[in-house]
Amino acid sequence: MLFAVYVGWHLWMLPPVLWLRWALVGMEVVCMAMAVFSLTRYLDRFPYWMAVAVYNIGNRGMIIVCYLFLAFLLADLLRLMHVLLTSWVRDNWWICGVLAATMAGIFIYARCNYENKRRVELTIDTHGKVDKPVKLLAVSDLHLGYHNRRADLDRWVAMLNREGGDMLLMAGDLIDRSTRPLWKEDMSESIRQLQMPVYACLGNHEHYADYYTPGEVERFYREAGIMLLCDSAVTVGNLAVIGRDDRMNRRRRSLDYFSISDTQYSILLDHQPTHLEEAEQAGVDLQISGHTHRGQMWPLTWVTDKIYECSWGTLSKGKTTYCVTSGLGIWGGKYRLGSQSEYVVINLIP
Repeated sequence: MLFAVYVGWHLWMLPPVLWLRWALVGMEVVCMAMAVFSLTRYLDRFPYWMAVAVYNIGNRGMIIVCYLFLAFLLADLLRLMHVLLTSWVRDNWWICGVLAATMAGIFIYARCNYENKRRVELTIDTHGKVDKPVKLLAVSDLHLGYHNRRADLDRWVAMLNREGGDMLLMAGDLIDRSTRPLWKEDMSESIRQLQMPVYACLGNHEHYADYYTPGEVERFYREAGIMLLCDSAVTVGNLAVIGRDDRMNRRRRSLDYFSISDTQYSILLDHQPTHLEEAEQAGVDLQISGHTHRGQMWPLTWVTDKIYECSWGTLSKGKTTYCVTSGLGIWGGKYRLGSQSEYVVINLIP
C-alpha cells in the first residue's frame, strides 16, 4: 500500500486550498478501503445495492489511483532531471485542471474500449477430421457479478445469438467471486436464451466463489443449462471437447487420462494458458484458454506478454493450435487500455 501513501501525499501537495486536499485524500482512502473490502466474503452480507456500490466505486477508484501513481512518478522523475519545476506540482490550480482532464480522457476512452466487443475470427484446417464446416464461438472471463450484471449479460447473449454457431465454448471465469449477484438477478435465465449448446470449464474465480458457498457454482451451471466439463470430456459429432479443472486444483487430472483419439478433432478448454507443451504432447488439436485479460490495463499488458508464452492471440506448436482470448468481460473496474474485450469465432473446415 506504499504506492497509495505516495499518491495521497501528492494529492495533498497539489491543490492550493485545504478543503480540496482533504477531499482528494479522503476519496482515495475510501476507494482503496472499498476495493480491499470487495475482495472479502463480507461484501455479500451488505444490502445488495450497497454491495454493488462498494464493489464498483472501490475497484474503479483503485485503478484511477494506480494511474495517478504513474503520473506522479513521471513528474518526480522529470523534477529530478530538472525538466519540471517543483512549483508546477505544488499548490497549482492549472496542473490540477490538466491532471483531471487527462485522467477523465483516459478513463472515458478505457470504458468505451471495454464496452466495444470485438469479433475475432480464426479458420482452422482439420485435415479431414470433420466432414463438414463447424462454427464454434469461444468466450472467456465474463466475470458476472456486482459489476458485470444482468443488463450486460443480456446484451452479450443477444450478440452471440446474432453471430450464431454450432456451439459456444466458455473457457472459465464465468463467475467473478460470488454467486449472489447471479441468483439475485436471475442470470441463469438469460444464459438459457443462448440458441446453441454451451460447454464450459472452470476458472480460478469459480474456485474463489465455491470456497465461500460450496456447491453453488455447479448448481448455477446446471440452472443455466451449461454442460460443465470438470476433468471430463464429451463427444459431439466428430469433435471431442475436453474440459480441465483449473490449475488451482493441484490434484486435477493430467491430459493422459483422456486418451485423445487421432480420428476425432480434439478441443481442450483449459482456463490458464500455462505449460502449453502438455496439450501438444497429448495430441490435442485446439486449446482454448483465457485468464490473462492480456493485462487488462496498460502497462500490465507488457507484464502478461512476458509471463505467458502466449498471453493473447494464437500460437501453433506441432499439430496443436492455441487460442488465448483476452475475455468478453473484465475483473474489477470496467476499463480496458492496451487490450480489448472480444469473442472468438472459430471456423473448422474439412
